[in-house]
Order: sequence, then structure tokens, then C-alpha cells
Amino acid sequence: MTGTLINFATVMIGGVLGLLIGERLPDRIKTIVIASIGLITVVMGISSGISTKNALIPLLAVVIGSVIGELIDIDKRINWLGDWLKKRFSRPDSQHNVNFTTAFVIASLQFCVGPLTILGSINDGLTGDYRLLAIKAVLDGFSAIIFASSFGIGTLFAGATILIVQGGISLLAGLVKPLLVSDPHLSMAQQPRVIELAAVGGVILVGLALNILDIKRIKVANMLPALIVAPLIVALLNIFGIPIDFGLGGH
Repeated sequence: MTGTLINFATVMIGGVLGLLIGERLPDRIKTIVIASIGLITVVMGISSGISTKNALIPLLAVVIGSVIGELIDIDKRINWLGDWLKKRFSRPDSQHNVNFTTAFVIASLQFCVGPLTILGSINDGLTGDYRLLAIKAVLDGFSAIIFASSFGIGTLFAGATILIVQGGISLLAGLVKPLLVSDPHLSMAQQPRVIELAAVGGVILVGLALNILDIKRIKVANMLPALIVAPLIVALLNIFGIPIDFGLGGH
């Protein structure tokens, strides 16, 4: 849990700093920095996405997962939570009140989707190695400054998402690991199920980046079930002895 607590602390510090300096930053500075975060998110997403050993696996996972997410309408439920927090904790006269839910949803997804969240949390939970989460904490801290300065206090509440998601994975790492490990001789990062999970996380990050860059509104939250579907697909392939590339790769 050490890495999660560090991550939570950097987001809180960054969020508070963002609220304090937000009014002093010109809108053009906020705009260019948010665009920079969006572009970096695209790069991180593509980098993770192309790690797949078979593009059909993340394709199937995202399609199936998105259908499941759309039927459940996770996006609506997360936005409802953001609206509830807004009514419960945000002052009616707050100048950032309108952006509360936007800040909560975007920041929560930004902080908790991606390979660093999964790998870092598992390593922290199993071995106490929080180096990956420490790196993530620095990135999230800077993002929190900009999100809070642009969208407001909703960013701080995304810290609770970090505690729940990353902390939950770390605490349950012993249960999660067997579900992701198919070859005990490989490191966690080299496990096929983790690679495909990370690839799907990369796709979701690209979708999130499109939202941040205001290019296209995508219900990214409805894609989250794909993170579960991807390793399940690989597990089924393992059970039936089917190669990851479906036997169509080179020899």
C-alpha cells in the first residue's frame, strides 16, 4: 500500500496547488498544458497498445467489454457519483462548480487506467516494491495541478479512486496474481495476460486522450470491462492450447 499512499499524497498536493494557483494561470497556459497532457496520454496509450502479441485480442476485448459497459452504463453511474459528490461537497457559489463532475471523471480515469496502475499495484502488494507507483505518482501529481487549476476541486476527489482501485489491487495482489500468471518463469510484465491487459489499457488511454483534447466525446468508462475481458480471452486460449497468435504467426 506504500505506493498507493504516495500516489494519493502527490495527487492531493498537486490538486491543492492547482486550486491555489488556478486563478493566477492564464487560460492560454492551462489550455496548452492540458493539450500536452492529452498528447502524452496518446503516446502512453499507443506505446501500451502496440505491445500486444495479437491485435485481435485487444480488439475483441474492447468490443466485448464496451458492449458490457454500455449495457451496464458505467459512464452514467460514474457521472452520477460525480454529480452526487458535487452536490454534497461543492459550494453552490464555487466558480469551478460546473466542472466538478468533469474533473472527477477525467482525473479518476487518468489516474487509474493503464499498465502502471496494474503492475505497480501488484508489485507493491506482493513484494513491497513501489517504484512503478512512485513514477506514476509524480506524473499524476503534475496532472492534478493542471486538472485542479482548470476544472476545480473535483480533481481532489479522484484521490479516493486511487485509494480504492490501486489500494484494492495491492491488498488483493495474492488473489489477482494467479489470474494473470500463466508462466511462472516469466516476470509479471512478461505474462501474456498482463501484456494484453496493458494493450487494452493503452486503447482506453487513447480514448481518454481524445476526451482531454476535446476531439471526440467517448464514454471511456464504458470500456473498462475490457480490462477484465482481455486476460480472460488469453486464459481461454491457454486452456484450449491455442497460441496467442491463433497459430497464424510466423515460425
